[in-house]
Amino acid sequence: MEVGRNLICSRCRQRLVVKARSKAAGTVCTSCKNVLPIPNEEHTSQQHQGLRSRIKSFGSHMKSKMHHGTVTPSLNYEPSGPKPMRSSKRAVLCGISYNNWKQYKLKGTVNDVRNMRDLLITRFSYPRECIRVLTEEETDPRFIPTRTNIEDSLRWLVNDCQSGDSLVFFYSGHGLRQPDFKNDEADGFDETICPVDFRKAGMILDNDLNSLIVRPLKHGVTLHAIVDACHSGTILDLTHVYFSLEKKWKDNSLPSGVDKRTNGGLAISISACLDNQAATDTSAFTGKMNGALTYLLAEVLKRLPGPTYGDLFDLIHETLDNVNQGCLVNTSILKRIFDCRLSQTPLLSSSHEFDVYKKHLFF
Repeated sequence: MEVGRNLICSRCRQRLVVKARSKAAGTVCTSCKNVLPIPNEEHTSQQHQGLRSRIKSFGSHMKSKMHHGTVTPSLNYEPSGPKPMRSSKRAVLCGISYNNWKQYKLKGTVNDVRNMRDLLITRFSYPRECIRVLTEEETDPRFIPTRTNIEDSLRWLVNDCQSGDSLVFFYSGHGLRQPDFKNDEADGFDETICPVDFRKAGMILDNDLNSLIVRPLKHGVTLHAIVDACHSGTILDLTHVYFSLEKKWKDNSLPSGVDKRTNGGLAISISACLDNQAATDTSAFTGKMNGALTYLLAEVLKRLPGPTYGDLFDLIHETLDNVNQGCLVNTSILKRIFDCRLSQTPLLSSSHEFDVYKKHLFF
Protein backbone atom coordinates (compact mmCIF):
# COMPACT_ATOMS: atom_id res chain seq x y z
CA MET A 1 0.00 0.00 0.00
CA GLU A 2 1.43 3.35 -1.01
CA VAL A 3 1.89 5.87 1.74
CA GLY A 4 0.69 9.41 1.00
CA ARG A 5 2.08 12.73 2.11
CA ASN A 6 -0.04 15.12 4.16
CA LEU A 7 -0.54 18.71 3.07
CA ILE A 8 -2.61 21.47 4.68
CA CYS A 9 -4.29 24.09 2.55
CA SER A 10 -2.90 27.52 3.29
CA ARG A 11 -6.32 29.12 2.64
CA CYS A 12 -8.95 26.91 4.31
CA ARG A 13 -6.69 24.66 6.45
CA GLN A 14 -8.19 21.53 4.87
CA ARG A 15 -5.92 18.46 5.23
CA LEU A 16 -5.08 16.80 1.92
CA VAL A 17 -3.27 13.58 1.03
CA VAL A 18 -1.16 13.30 -2.14
CA LYS A 19 0.60 10.24 -3.45
CA ALA A 20 4.13 9.84 -2.12
CA ARG A 21 5.54 9.34 -5.64
CA SER A 22 3.48 12.05 -7.35
CA LYS A 23 5.45 13.89 -10.05
CA ALA A 24 2.97 16.78 -10.18
CA ALA A 25 4.19 20.22 -9.21
CA GLY A 26 0.94 21.01 -7.39
CA THR A 27 -2.50 19.86 -6.37
CA VAL A 28 -5.92 21.49 -6.02
CA CYS A 29 -7.69 21.74 -2.66
CA THR A 30 -10.99 19.86 -2.93
CA SER A 31 -12.66 22.30 -0.59
CA CYS A 32 -11.70 25.80 -1.76
CA LYS A 33 -10.00 25.01 -5.11
CA ASN A 34 -6.78 26.67 -3.94
CA VAL A 35 -3.70 25.44 -5.83
CA LEU A 36 -1.03 24.06 -3.50
CA PRO A 37 2.60 23.36 -4.50
CA ILE A 38 3.81 19.85 -3.67
CA PRO A 39 7.27 20.02 -1.99
CA ASN A 40 9.86 17.56 -3.29
CA GLU A 41 11.29 14.86 -1.04
CA GLU A 42 14.54 16.78 -0.42
CA HIS A 43 12.61 19.83 0.74
CA THR A 44 10.42 17.65 2.98
CA SER A 45 13.51 16.06 4.51
CA GLN A 46 14.97 19.50 5.20
CA GLN A 47 11.69 20.53 6.84
CA HIS A 48 11.78 17.49 9.10
CA GLN A 49 15.39 18.19 10.02
CA GLY A 50 14.50 21.81 10.71
CA LEU A 51 11.65 20.68 12.94
CA ARG A 52 13.92 18.31 14.85
CA SER A 53 16.46 21.11 15.24
CA ARG A 54 13.78 23.46 16.59
CA ILE A 55 12.54 20.79 19.00
CA LYS A 56 16.10 20.18 20.22
CA SER A 57 16.70 23.91 20.60
CA PHE A 58 13.43 24.32 22.50
CA GLY A 59 14.40 21.43 24.81
CA SER A 60 17.77 23.04 25.53
CA HIS A 61 16.04 26.35 26.19
CA MET A 62 13.65 24.75 28.68
CA LYS A 63 16.50 22.93 30.42
CA SER A 64 18.34 26.22 30.68
CA LYS A 65 15.27 27.90 32.16
CA MET A 66 14.77 25.06 34.63
CA HIS A 67 18.43 25.25 35.66
CA HIS A 68 18.21 29.03 35.89
CA GLY A 69 15.18 28.66 38.13
CA THR A 70 17.29 26.80 40.69
CA VAL A 71 19.78 29.65 40.98
CA THR A 72 19.41 31.36 44.34
CA PRO A 73 18.28 34.99 43.99
CA SER A 74 20.99 37.50 44.81
CA LEU A 75 21.11 38.89 48.34
CA ASN A 76 22.61 42.11 46.97
CA TYR A 77 20.05 44.77 46.18
CA GLU A 78 20.98 47.46 43.68
CA PRO A 79 18.11 49.92 43.17
CA SER A 80 17.40 51.36 39.76
CA GLY A 81 16.99 55.06 39.23
CA PRO A 82 18.77 57.89 41.04
CA LYS A 83 21.50 57.05 43.52
CA PRO A 84 19.95 56.79 47.02
CA MET A 85 20.94 59.23 49.73
CA ARG A 86 23.92 58.35 51.87
CA SER A 87 22.97 56.09 54.79
CA SER A 88 24.61 56.09 58.21
CA LYS A 89 24.29 52.29 58.26
CA ARG A 90 26.37 49.92 56.14
CA ALA A 91 27.24 46.24 56.42
CA VAL A 92 29.41 43.60 54.78
CA LEU A 93 28.21 40.03 55.29
CA CYS A 94 30.50 37.22 54.19
CA GLY A 95 29.61 33.52 54.27
CA ILE A 96 31.93 30.96 52.69
CA SER A 97 30.99 27.31 52.08
CA TYR A 98 34.15 26.24 50.17
CA ASN A 99 32.02 24.24 47.74
CA ASN A 100 34.96 23.30 45.52
CA TRP A 101 36.99 21.93 48.44
CA LYS A 102 35.32 18.82 49.82
CA GLN A 103 37.68 18.59 52.80
CA TYR A 104 36.92 22.18 53.84
CA LYS A 105 33.20 22.40 53.00
CA LEU A 106 30.83 24.08 55.47
CA LYS A 107 27.04 23.77 55.36
CA GLY A 108 25.69 26.58 57.54
CA THR A 109 27.50 29.71 56.43
CA VAL A 110 24.96 30.95 53.88
CA ASN A 111 22.17 30.37 56.41
CA ASP A 112 24.18 32.54 58.80
CA VAL A 113 24.40 35.34 56.25
CA ARG A 114 20.67 35.16 55.58
CA ASN A 115 19.93 35.32 59.31
CA MET A 116 22.17 38.36 59.81
CA ARG A 117 20.84 40.16 56.75
CA ASP A 118 17.25 39.63 57.85
CA LEU A 119 18.13 40.79 61.36
CA LEU A 120 19.81 43.99 60.17
CA ILE A 121 16.93 44.89 57.83
CA THR A 122 13.97 44.01 60.05
CA ARG A 123 15.30 44.87 63.51
CA PHE A 124 17.87 47.58 62.90
CA SER A 125 16.50 49.30 59.76
CA TYR A 126 19.55 48.80 57.55
CA PRO A 127 18.74 49.75 53.93
CA ARG A 128 18.99 46.72 51.65
CA GLU A 129 21.19 48.60 49.21
CA CYS A 130 23.66 49.31 52.01
CA ILE A 131 24.27 45.66 52.79
CA ARG A 132 26.94 43.97 50.68
CA VAL A 133 26.75 40.16 50.70
CA LEU A 134 29.57 37.86 49.60
CA THR A 135 28.80 34.16 49.12
CA GLU A 136 29.53 31.53 46.49
CA GLU A 137 25.84 31.57 45.52
CA GLU A 138 26.15 35.07 44.05
CA THR A 139 26.42 35.20 40.26
CA ASP A 140 28.04 38.64 40.07
CA PRO A 141 31.83 38.12 40.22
CA ARG A 142 32.13 41.17 42.51
CA PHE A 143 30.32 39.32 45.27
CA ILE A 144 32.24 36.03 45.28
CA PRO A 145 34.18 35.89 48.59
CA THR A 146 37.68 35.94 47.17
CA ARG A 147 40.44 37.66 49.10
CA THR A 148 40.39 40.63 46.74
CA ASN A 149 36.61 41.03 46.94
CA ILE A 150 36.55 40.75 50.73
CA GLU A 151 39.27 43.37 51.12
CA ASP A 152 37.60 45.68 48.59
CA SER A 153 34.28 45.31 50.43
CA LEU A 154 35.88 46.15 53.75
CA ARG A 155 37.37 49.31 52.25
CA TRP A 156 33.90 50.18 50.94
CA LEU A 157 32.49 49.63 54.44
CA VAL A 158 34.68 52.22 56.16
CA ASN A 159 35.21 54.58 53.23
CA ASP A 160 34.29 58.16 54.10
CA CYS A 161 32.82 57.10 57.44
CA GLN A 162 31.37 59.94 59.48
CA SER A 163 30.31 60.57 63.07
CA GLY A 164 27.04 58.75 63.75
CA ASP A 165 27.75 55.90 61.31
CA SER A 166 27.04 52.34 62.41
CA LEU A 167 29.00 49.67 60.51
CA VAL A 168 28.79 45.88 60.64
CA PHE A 169 31.23 43.26 59.39
CA PHE A 170 29.93 39.70 59.62
CA TYR A 171 32.00 36.65 58.70
CA SER A 172 31.05 32.98 58.75
CA GLY A 173 33.67 30.60 57.43
CA HIS A 174 36.96 28.97 58.30
CA GLY A 175 39.45 30.60 60.62
CA LEU A 176 43.00 29.44 61.25
CA ARG A 177 46.15 30.43 63.12
CA GLN A 178 49.70 30.85 61.95
CA PRO A 179 52.96 31.72 63.73
CA ASP A 180 53.44 35.42 64.42
CA PHE A 181 56.74 36.69 63.03
CA LYS A 182 56.24 40.36 64.00
CA ASN A 183 56.17 39.92 67.78
CA ASP A 184 52.75 41.61 68.00
CA GLU A 185 50.80 38.67 69.48
CA ALA A 186 50.98 37.72 73.16
CA ASP A 187 50.32 34.04 72.34
CA GLY A 188 52.75 33.94 69.41
CA PHE A 189 50.05 33.36 66.76
CA ASP A 190 48.23 35.49 64.22
CA GLU A 191 44.54 34.69 63.81
CA THR A 192 43.16 34.56 60.26
CA ILE A 193 40.04 34.24 58.15
CA CYS A 194 40.07 32.14 54.97
CA PRO A 195 38.70 33.55 51.69
CA VAL A 196 37.32 31.03 49.21
CA ASP A 197 40.62 31.25 47.28
CA PHE A 198 42.88 31.21 50.36
CA ARG A 199 44.99 28.32 49.06
CA LYS A 200 46.04 30.52 46.14
CA ALA A 201 45.64 34.10 47.38
CA GLY A 202 46.45 33.52 51.05
CA MET A 203 44.57 34.16 54.29
CA ILE A 204 43.55 37.54 55.69
CA LEU A 205 45.37 38.10 58.99
CA ASP A 206 44.16 39.88 62.10
CA ASN A 207 46.78 42.53 61.31
CA ASP A 208 45.16 43.07 57.91
CA LEU A 209 41.66 43.36 59.36
CA ASN A 210 42.87 45.86 61.93
CA SER A 211 44.42 48.01 59.21
CA LEU A 212 41.38 47.73 56.94
CA ILE A 213 38.46 48.37 59.29
CA VAL A 214 39.74 49.40 62.74
CA ARG A 215 42.39 52.03 62.14
CA PRO A 216 40.20 54.18 59.79
CA LEU A 217 37.32 54.56 62.29
CA LYS A 218 36.76 58.25 63.05
CA HIS A 219 35.31 59.76 66.20
CA GLY A 220 31.60 58.96 66.55
CA VAL A 221 31.75 55.91 64.24
CA THR A 222 30.90 52.47 65.66
CA LEU A 223 31.93 49.19 64.07
CA HIS A 224 30.62 45.79 65.15
CA ALA A 225 32.45 42.73 63.83
CA ILE A 226 30.75 39.36 64.35
CA VAL A 227 33.12 36.56 63.41
CA ASP A 228 31.75 33.01 63.52
CA ALA A 229 34.94 31.08 62.85
CA CYS A 230 37.51 28.94 64.60
CA HIS A 231 40.34 30.79 66.41
CA SER A 232 38.45 34.08 66.08
CA GLY A 233 38.87 35.43 69.64
CA THR A 234 41.12 38.43 68.95
CA ILE A 235 40.60 38.53 65.20
CA LEU A 236 40.65 42.37 65.08
CA ASP A 237 43.60 42.77 67.46
CA LEU A 238 41.58 45.12 69.69
CA THR A 239 43.28 46.38 72.81
CA HIS A 240 40.70 45.26 75.40
CA VAL A 241 39.26 41.76 75.88
CA TYR A 242 36.31 41.00 78.16
CA PHE A 243 36.18 37.61 79.88
CA SER A 244 32.53 36.88 80.72
CA LEU A 245 33.18 34.17 83.29
CA GLU A 246 35.55 36.42 85.22
CA LYS A 247 33.44 39.50 84.43
CA LYS A 248 36.39 41.78 83.77
CA TRP A 249 38.37 43.40 80.99
CA LYS A 250 41.97 42.47 80.30
CA ASP A 251 44.63 44.43 78.48
CA ASN A 252 45.39 43.00 75.03
CA SER A 253 48.01 45.55 74.02
CA LEU A 254 50.62 44.12 71.71
CA PRO A 255 54.10 43.17 73.01
CA SER A 256 55.72 45.05 70.14
CA GLY A 257 53.95 48.26 71.10
CA VAL A 258 52.45 48.60 67.60
CA ASP A 259 49.48 50.96 67.68
CA LYS A 260 46.27 49.07 66.81
CA ARG A 261 43.83 51.75 68.02
CA THR A 262 41.06 53.39 66.01
CA ASN A 263 41.18 56.96 64.74
CA GLY A 264 38.80 57.99 67.52
CA GLY A 265 35.93 55.61 66.75
CA LEU A 266 34.67 52.53 68.59
CA ALA A 267 35.34 48.99 67.38
CA ILE A 268 33.63 46.03 69.05
CA SER A 269 34.21 42.41 68.12
CA ILE A 270 31.96 39.47 69.01
CA SER A 271 33.86 36.26 68.29
CA ALA A 272 32.62 32.68 68.29
CA CYS A 273 35.41 31.30 70.45
CA LEU A 274 38.80 31.88 72.04
CA ASP A 275 41.94 32.04 69.92
CA ASN A 276 42.81 28.43 70.74
CA GLN A 277 39.31 26.99 70.22
CA ALA A 278 37.18 25.68 67.37
CA ALA A 279 33.75 27.10 66.51
CA THR A 280 30.79 24.89 65.65
CA ASP A 281 28.63 24.59 62.55
CA THR A 282 25.60 22.82 64.04
CA SER A 283 21.99 21.74 63.57
CA ALA A 284 21.45 21.42 67.32
CA PHE A 285 18.95 24.26 67.59
CA THR A 286 16.54 23.89 64.66
CA GLY A 287 17.68 20.92 62.60
CA LYS A 288 19.10 23.35 59.99
CA MET A 289 22.82 24.02 59.87
CA ASN A 290 23.99 27.31 61.40
CA GLY A 291 26.99 28.67 63.18
CA ALA A 292 26.27 28.33 66.90
CA LEU A 293 27.23 31.94 67.67
CA THR A 294 25.27 33.42 64.77
CA TYR A 295 22.10 31.54 65.58
CA LEU A 296 22.18 32.43 69.28
CA LEU A 297 23.08 36.07 68.64
CA ALA A 298 20.22 36.48 66.14
CA GLU A 299 17.69 34.76 68.40
CA VAL A 300 18.58 36.91 71.40
CA LEU A 301 18.33 40.12 69.39
CA LYS A 302 15.00 39.09 67.85
CA ARG A 303 13.44 38.24 71.21
CA LEU A 304 15.20 40.85 73.34
CA PRO A 305 15.97 43.98 71.30
CA GLY A 306 18.81 46.09 72.66
CA PRO A 307 20.16 43.85 75.43
CA THR A 308 23.27 44.90 77.30
CA TYR A 309 26.46 43.23 76.16
CA GLY A 310 26.67 41.51 79.52
CA ASP A 311 23.14 40.11 79.26
CA LEU A 312 23.80 38.97 75.69
CA PHE A 313 26.89 36.99 76.62
CA ASP A 314 25.23 35.55 79.72
CA LEU A 315 22.35 34.26 77.58
CA ILE A 316 24.70 32.80 74.97
CA HIS A 317 26.80 31.02 77.59
CA GLU A 318 23.66 29.71 79.32
CA THR A 319 22.33 28.28 76.06
CA LEU A 320 25.64 26.62 75.20
CA ASP A 321 25.64 25.07 78.68
CA ASN A 322 22.13 23.73 78.02
CA VAL A 323 23.35 22.12 74.80
CA ASN A 324 26.22 20.47 76.65
CA GLN A 325 23.81 19.16 79.29
CA GLY A 326 21.47 17.73 76.65
CA CYS A 327 18.65 20.16 77.41
CA LEU A 328 18.10 20.96 73.73
CA VAL A 329 16.97 18.69 70.91
CA ASN A 330 19.24 17.30 68.18
CA THR A 331 22.32 17.11 70.39
CA SER A 332 23.19 13.44 69.90
CA ILE A 333 25.35 14.08 66.82
CA LEU A 334 27.12 16.96 68.56
CA LYS A 335 27.91 14.78 71.53
CA ARG A 336 29.51 12.13 69.32
CA ILE A 337 31.54 14.64 67.35
CA PHE A 338 32.59 17.00 70.12
CA ASP A 339 33.19 14.47 72.87
CA CYS A 340 29.93 15.33 74.64
CA ARG A 341 30.68 19.05 74.80
CA LEU A 342 30.12 22.08 72.60
CA SER A 343 33.40 23.56 73.77
CA GLN A 344 33.50 27.10 72.49
CA THR A 345 33.61 30.25 74.58
CA PRO A 346 32.36 33.35 72.71
CA LEU A 347 34.56 36.38 73.33
CA LEU A 348 33.94 40.13 73.46
CA SER A 349 36.74 42.56 72.62
CA SER A 350 36.78 46.30 72.09
CA SER A 351 38.95 49.29 71.28
CA HIS A 352 37.67 50.90 74.52
CA GLU A 353 36.56 49.50 77.86
CA PHE A 354 32.93 50.03 78.89
CA ASP A 355 30.43 48.76 81.48
CA VAL A 356 28.98 45.69 79.76
CA TYR A 357 25.87 45.70 81.96
CA LYS A 358 25.04 49.33 81.19
CA LYS A 359 25.91 49.65 77.51
CA HIS A 360 23.22 48.28 75.17
CA LEU A 361 23.90 46.58 71.86
CA PHE A 362 22.46 48.35 68.83
CA PHE A 363 23.84 47.79 65.34
